[in-house]
Amino acid sequence: MIDQSGDSNTVEEILDPELQICDAHHHLWDFKGSRYLVEELSRDIIGHRVTKTVFVECQSKYYESGPEQLRSVGETAFVDQITAHCQDNSNTPHIAAGIVAYADLRLGTAVDEVLEHHSQASARFRGIRFAAAWDASEQVHNAHTNPTPNLLADNTFREGFSCLGKRGLTFDTWLYFHQLPELTELARAYPEIPIILNHVGGPIGVGPYKDRRDEIFHVWQKYICDLSTLKNVFIKLGGLTMTAAGFGWNKRLKPASSIELAESMGPYYHHCIQTFGPTRCMFESNFPVDSTGASYYVLWNAFKRISRDYSMEERAALLHGTATRIYRLGVSTEV
Repeated sequence: MIDQSGDSNTVEEILDPELQICDAHHHLWDFKGSRYLVEELSRDIIGHRVTKTVFVECQSKYYESGPEQLRSVGETAFVDQITAHCQDNSNTPHIAAGIVAYADLRLGTAVDEVLEHHSQASARFRGIRFAAAWDASEQVHNAHTNPTPNLLADNTFREGFSCLGKRGLTFDTWLYFHQLPELTELARAYPEIPIILNHVGGPIGVGPYKDRRDEIFHVWQKYICDLSTLKNVFIKLGGLTMTAAGFGWNKRLKPASSIELAESMGPYYHHCIQTFGPTRCMFESNFPVDSTGASYYVLWNAFKRISRDYSMEERAALLHGTATRIYRLGVSTEV
C-alpha cells in the first residue's frame, strides 16, 4: 500500500505493478518557490514500473544572456546534465530518455539555427513543443508562449514548422478543443512530420464552458474523429486533472481515487483509443502540473484501470510502446 499524499483516503495498492510504463510527458523545473527535479520525480514514481520518461519543455533554466532565440537551449542542456546518470543503469528509470524542447517557430526558417543548438546540447533531443492553447475568455489560461488566434495557419509559423521535417524531429502541441480543426489542417499540409497532440486536445470546463460538459464533449468528439484520419498525428492521454478541464479535483477535501478518475476520464480516453488506435495513443502524467488533482501513483492506477478494456498487446502500446517508438527511445528487451 502506498500513500504519497499524507491522506489516508488516497491509500491504494499499485495495480499491475509488472507492466512497463514510459511516462510520455512530464516536466522538470526549478523556479523560485517551486522545485520539481529528478529527486522529486523519482520519489513520485515509486511503485509503478516506470522504465523511461519523456521530458517536455516548461521554460526553466533558460540561458540568461546571449541571443534571445537561443536562450531556450539552456533548458535542454540543463535537463541533459541532471539526467545523464539516469541513462546508464538498466535497473533504474531512464528519466528524460527523450527531451522535447522549445523553439519559437514564429522565427520562420531562422529557427533552424535554434534546432541545431538543441541537437548539440543533447543527443536525447527529439523534437519541439510549441503550446498554442488560446481562448478569447480571460477566465481560460492561455499557453506560456503567448499564442495568437489561428497561429497554426500563419505562413511564417509554418515555415518554421517545416524545418522540423528536414531534421526528422517531432512536433508536440497543447491547444484547446475548438482549435483542433486548425491542427487537422496543419497535419494535412505536412504529412511527413509526426505531430503529438498533448492532453487529449484540451476540452475546457471553466469560464464560459462551465456546466456545458456534454455539449463540449460532443464537439470535441467530432474534432478528434476528424484529426484521427491523419496518420501522422498521435495523441497523449492525460491532462484532464488540470484545472482548465473543470473537473474540480483540486478543490476536493478528499483526494480522488483511481476508480473515480477512471470513470470521469474514461470516456475521453476510450474515444481517443477507438479513433486513433492504441499504437497512436500514449499515457502521460503531465507531472507536476497534474499533481494538483491526483498523486502520481493514483493517476497511473487510473490509467491502468482504463487500459484493462484492451488486450495485453494494446495495453503495452498505450503504457509504453507508442511513446518509446514515436520518440525513438529504443526497444526494451525486458519481459
